[in-house]
Amino acid sequence: MNGTYDADFVRSCHHLSMRGDEPYLPERVVTTSEEITETLGEQAEAQANKVIDHVDAHCRAWIERSPFVVISSASAGGEMDVSPKGDPAGFVRVLDSKTLAIPDRPGNHRGDTFRNVLENPHVGLMFVVPNRREVVRVSGTALIVKDEALLESMAVNGKTPTLALVVRVQEAMFHCGKSMIRSNMWQPERWGSVEGLPTYAEALVEHGDLDTPVDEIEQRTAFNETYRLYDD
Repeated sequence: MNGTYDADFVRSCHHLSMRGDEPYLPERVVTTSEEITETLGEQAEAQANKVIDHVDAHCRAWIERSPFVVISSASAGGEMDVSPKGDPAGFVRVLDSKTLAIPDRPGNHRGDTFRNVLENPHVGLMFVVPNRREVVRVSGTALIVKDEALLESMAVNGKTPTLALVVRVQEAMFHCGKSMIRSNMWQPERWGSVEGLPTYAEALVEHGDLDTPVDEIEQRTAFNETYRLYDD
């Protein structure tokens, strides 16, 4: 393990110890690309060569049918964020073969992705289409824009986004469906029970150390999800 990894790991173990948790100590850590290749095996030619540097007709068709994308970003210091974005299919606009635009909708007002992009423009996207096992992955660099014509073209229910993320595509690829197949994502009859899972309101009250009763947070959340999907 290199020095940076060691320092980060020691800090994480100390944090776990302070919480009373027993930290997990890895015994065999992979530290070289060669060991990864040795363990996983060589890539098939189709996999090695499938990455393209633009959005072609296949990728465009997929993106325009996708109602859900996950955006990964990182700050200048390496702190990671993964943010889900969802809207009617086609909400991510293919402006040209090298450029995508993603509207920002009302949410938690944290702006984690935007703040990261100001420090580090590199982003990764994963586009999901319901009932399809594959996903499309795109990576590139992003800008935060307030172009009026672009924002107005992405209005939904008369609500115009106030910001958009414009992504300059560097890589695009189709990713095989094995993960979706193994997860049973599109097979409701094989889904597990959600009984016993914490509600969003319960997590907010606990993590935020709020004085507001859980029932009140539940009511606010239900109202917002029913009537205010596109309102601040």
